Amino acid sequence: MAVWAIGDIQGCYNSFRSLLEKINFDLTQDKLWIAGDLVNRGEGSLETLEYLYNIKENVEIVLGNHDITLIAAYYGVKKSNPTLDPILDSPEAKKLIDWLRGQKFLHVDYQLGYCMAHAGISPEFDLGMAMMYAKGVEEKLQSDQAGIWLEQMFKKGSNRFNREASLIDIDRYIVSAFTRMRFCYGDHRLDFDQKGPPTEELREKGLKPWFECQNRKDIDLRIIMGHWSTLGLYEDEHVLALDTGCLWGGKLTAARIDSDEVKIVSIECEKKDEGKVEKSISSDTPQN
Repeated sequence: MAVWAIGDIQGCYNSFRSLLEKINFDLTQDKLWIAGDLVNRGEGSLETLEYLYNIKENVEIVLGNHDITLIAAYYGVKKSNPTLDPILDSPEAKKLIDWLRGQKFLHVDYQLGYCMAHAGISPEFDLGMAMMYAKGVEEKLQSDQAGIWLEQMFKKGSNRFNREASLIDIDRYIVSAFTRMRFCYGDHRLDFDQKGPPTEELREKGLKPWFECQNRKDIDLRIIMGHWSTLGLYEDEHVLALDTGCLWGGKLTAARIDSDEVKIVSIECEKKDEGKVEKSISSDTPQN
C-alpha cells in the first residue's frame, strides 16, 4: 500500500488523472491525501469531484478556500462562475455538495507522522487546539444551518486569535487560518492579502511564512499544506508544501508519505486543462 499526498488540483482533472497514472495509483490498496482546492478555475471541476466521490474510501480530503466558495455558491451566499456552474447545474449537485461539506479542515495521522490542512495551522494553535477548533467548524459546515453560518464566514474578520471574541469571530479566524493564511507578523497576526513568495523585502516589513513565525506553538507532526503556488514545492522538518501551480501552467505534485524518505513525483501541466477524459473508475486497475 502507498499513501500519496497531492497539492491543489483546482479542477485540472486531466492533469490529476495523468499524475495518478504516473504514480501507478492502485485503487485496491493505495490511499490519497488531497490538500484542498479540489475545484475552481480549472475546466474539470465537476469531473474532479465526481471521481473523488467515486473513490471516497481511498481518499482523505481537507477543504480549501475554493472548496468553501463552491459550497457557499450552492447556498447562494457567493456568486458562481463558469468553472463551478457545471457542478451546481449537475443533477448530482446535492450529493456532491453534501459529501464535500462532510470533509475536514484538518486531517491527522499519528502513525504516519503527518497532519494536513490546506493553508497550514495557525501559529497560535498547538495540535490539540487545532483539532478541537477544526472539529467545531466542521460540525457547523455539516449542520442544517450551514448556509447561514457560511454567510457570516465571508464577512471581514480578525487577523489575530482572540479567545474573548464572539463565537462567530472566532470561527472566522479559524476558517481563514486553515484555508487562507500565508504570512504572519512577529506578534502572530496573520496576513491574508500577500500572495507572492517570501522575499527579503517582506521580511524587512516583518512578514514571514506562518511556519517561520517566532514562538509558533509546537506541532509534533509534519504539516502537509497546499494553497501557496508562489511558494511552490517546499519541505523542511516541519512542513511539506505541495501547491506547485498546476492551474498556472506549473506542475501538479504528489508526495509519497508512507516511507522513511518522501518521494516526490510531478507532472507538467498545461495552463488550461480543458479536455475531457473517461470519468468511469472501472478502468482504474493497477498499472504496475
